[in-house]
Amino acid sequence: MERIKKIIHIDMDAFFAAVEIRDNPKLRGKPVVVGGDPKRRGVVSTCSYQARKFGIHSAMSAAMAYRLCPQAVFVRPRFNAYKEASQQILDIFFNYTELVEPMSLDEAYLDVTKNNHYATDIAKEIKAEIYRKTKLTASAGVSFNKFLAKIASDMKKPDGLVVITPPKAQKILKELPIGKFHGIGQATKTKMQSLGIEYGKDLLKWELPALIRYFGKAGNYFYNVVRGIDNRPVKPNRIRKSIGKENTFAYDLEDITEMNKYLRICSGEIATRLKIKKVKAKTITVKIKYADFKIQTRSISFNHNFHTQDFIFSTSKKILNQHLKPQRKVRLLGISVSNLVWKNKSEQLILPFFKKYSLTDS
Repeated sequence: MERIKKIIHIDMDAFFAAVEIRDNPKLRGKPVVVGGDPKRRGVVSTCSYQARKFGIHSAMSAAMAYRLCPQAVFVRPRFNAYKEASQQILDIFFNYTELVEPMSLDEAYLDVTKNNHYATDIAKEIKAEIYRKTKLTASAGVSFNKFLAKIASDMKKPDGLVVITPPKAQKILKELPIGKFHGIGQATKTKMQSLGIEYGKDLLKWELPALIRYFGKAGNYFYNVVRGIDNRPVKPNRIRKSIGKENTFAYDLEDITEMNKYLRICSGEIATRLKIKKVKAKTITVKIKYADFKIQTRSISFNHNFHTQDFIFSTSKKILNQHLKPQRKVRLLGISVSNLVWKNKSEQLILPFFKKYSLTDS
């Protein structure tokens, strides 16, 4: 008997806007629009839930958004900040499974079938860890295929968690408005409504030949998903290039002794993950985010492989002590190891990632 899959879809809540509000607390509670200038034909990338109450949505012209809500705060996108948060979130996913399929900066599918814990518990842990490390909320959908997991994640936004089990799937799909079906855009929705298809229960009445006649190859997709059938696998579209851990502290650190204590703990967790995954590394990177949100990273590579806590800690401590800017409070510290080397029988796969030294300040 084939094992029922456990699929999680994670969708960050108003991601770009949430990052802006997190980094600028003065924006909290206000209608925030991330995108172009309303006076220069800009377009809305995303907006806060407060702005959505006025009818603002992504891809709308910024000028229209301004007309709908003149009191909205318009913010230019900061893609480096979004990519940084997205990478933190992606690293969290990999703590639970290697089968991660990112769809964009703010959403991904995870196949946790081989994880021995309940998928619902895993989703709860992921949501909590995302918030703990980034102060951002995510909505999660849990089900036995990608289509239903995606439907579930959208049902209780923001900060929601919905589980669709096999017994519940058909009832939910029958009552679902056709516009809520993932893969049905506005044009298809309008066409379906003209044919009397308003809800899943209406679509369920259609036979496959008729759907193909009206909608072409997509008819096969519609026929299956309304019956809860979706055999698409979660396809990891990237090779894991690093293993790391970082933490945003409850208060800014000034004492380097405290920083070193965290580096030791961090090194131990990374060493454990290297051992579990039977992998070694060649490069160590230390990341420092200061109280003013300026980021500094320093990497060093070696000709030999390493995997022990002592080596990771001693190297990270040395990097920190050499490059920490004096009299600066530290908001976040992190360590990552890269240039990973997997041992598969007699084979070794080396993935170059960093040059010997690299320094980035932003």
